[in-house]
Amino acid sequence: MLLASACRALLAAARPPRASRLCRRCIAHYAVDPAVRDVASTLAQTHPAFEVSARKVLVLHEPPQFYSLLLDLIRRAERHIFISSLYIGSAESELVRLSHTSSYTPYSPPQIDTLRTALSEKPELQLYMQLDLNRSTRPGTSSTAKILLPLVEAFPDRVHVSFFRSPSLRGILAKLVPPRFNEGWGTWHAKIYGADDEVIISGANLNQSYFTNRQDRYIHFATQPHMAQYCFDFLRTVSTFSYRLAPASTHTRAPHSYHHEGYALHWPDAHTHPHAIHQKAETALASFQAQKRTLHALQPSQLTPPSPPPSEPGDTADNVLLFPVIQAGQFNIREEESALALLFRHLARTCTSGARPLVDLTTGYFGLYAPYRALVLAHDVDTRIVAASPRANGFFGSNGISGRIPEGYTLLEQRFMRAVSKARRVWDPVSGRGVLLSEWEREGWTYHAKGIWVSPTPCAPPVLTLFGSTNLNSRSAHIDTELSFIMVVPSPPTPAPVSGTVDIRRQLADEVSRIRAYAVEWKGAGRRVRFWTKLIVGLVKGML
Repeated sequence: MLLASACRALLAAARPPRASRLCRRCIAHYAVDPAVRDVASTLAQTHPAFEVSARKVLVLHEPPQFYSLLLDLIRRAERHIFISSLYIGSAESELVRLSHTSSYTPYSPPQIDTLRTALSEKPELQLYMQLDLNRSTRPGTSSTAKILLPLVEAFPDRVHVSFFRSPSLRGILAKLVPPRFNEGWGTWHAKIYGADDEVIISGANLNQSYFTNRQDRYIHFATQPHMAQYCFDFLRTVSTFSYRLAPASTHTRAPHSYHHEGYALHWPDAHTHPHAIHQKAETALASFQAQKRTLHALQPSQLTPPSPPPSEPGDTADNVLLFPVIQAGQFNIREEESALALLFRHLARTCTSGARPLVDLTTGYFGLYAPYRALVLAHDVDTRIVAASPRANGFFGSNGISGRIPEGYTLLEQRFMRAVSKARRVWDPVSGRGVLLSEWEREGWTYHAKGIWVSPTPCAPPVLTLFGSTNLNSRSAHIDTELSFIMVVPSPPTPAPVSGTVDIRRQLADEVSRIRAYAVEWKGAGRRVRFWTKLIVGLVKGML
């Protein structure tokens, strides 16, 4: 009770927690698999590290599970709710005006607002939301800003809605580019859904399809105050260079603030122009990560277990390690690039020693960032890739130029497979070696999952996964702002029969199997890509 009270007080004051116990004691019983041990050791020196009980980690598989858990998470909140997403969809604003039901029902009549109810019933509860400005302020009556405005008006001191605006789109170009296309110059892309000491890390947005028939990844962490505080503080850091939503009646003469379609957008820093936040954002994000690294430090020597390893339930061998990875290329924060280069370099070294790790990689928008493509091709690491088929691409059937996007990704896939062939890395189904590209297709569904899994052998469950918001493409590397996590799961030689780490590895293996259950042979080689699509891809380049 005293510990819980202390945590509540710290969170309410929005101060970072005391240094994690992780940096104060030796985790003597970790048994990180040799395939990823050097990766974990290096990350422990360069990133914050969170020790999480594997029994508190749950891998979700279906959109309705995500939706149901999200509503439950909001209802359980006592201190604060913190949400980060690209936007809230216009047709299904159930988080702000719909239901108490545990499953998504798009045709159910409006009922009690889930967030409003939580705020009304708990006077101390605070709500923080970090969203993308361009995506959330499109013209019309159903924009994200207008959906959230009633909450801001009803609870002005307790609802804090921030909109990040990419500074890459500025000047005359900002006035000429139509609202539907301005997110091509960068977005706020992190997907975090948290309340108090629990967090869901996902790639999903708050939109009807993500609750019904748009496949993504979702990993839930329960009772994790340090990790939750990290995510909350990350959002608050970004809010210092983001607009804040306010009622239209707000009278402000603050520089760079303005009124728009019935609401106000307040800029918090009179000394920094919204188009010139590069240095401020870089300093803020780098300082944030450095501070958290000091608070949550893990010694590399802690990753090598003594002999014999213990098997008592609940000891540190039953924990996983989490390393947060920020990628904000336009602000010179490139942790994801460094982490993936590190991963493939060490996996290649493992391959030369005789072991054959297996990498599973997936993204709904397959256009691997050039350095990542080089890593896959240059290292002798067996890699299976799942990409969305054209019909499973979220832009399939769209009007205008957007309708060409699935075809554009087909072009990128064709180029990738030509490079695979040139590098003599084409998958050999007999030996199970090389690079395999498959496409995901499920009738009536679209595909938005992304991430990486590493298994020490093709028959073993994963011991490492990368998950979060990154699509592993050029725009994720250069123009979007992303938060992902690398989770390392220890694999003791003689795990306890009820080991949590064994269970989480099985959950990750099941996640891969479920995704690959809808993966079929890539058919892109036979698809025609029109000249104008090739021209458009050449013009937009890293925006895909």
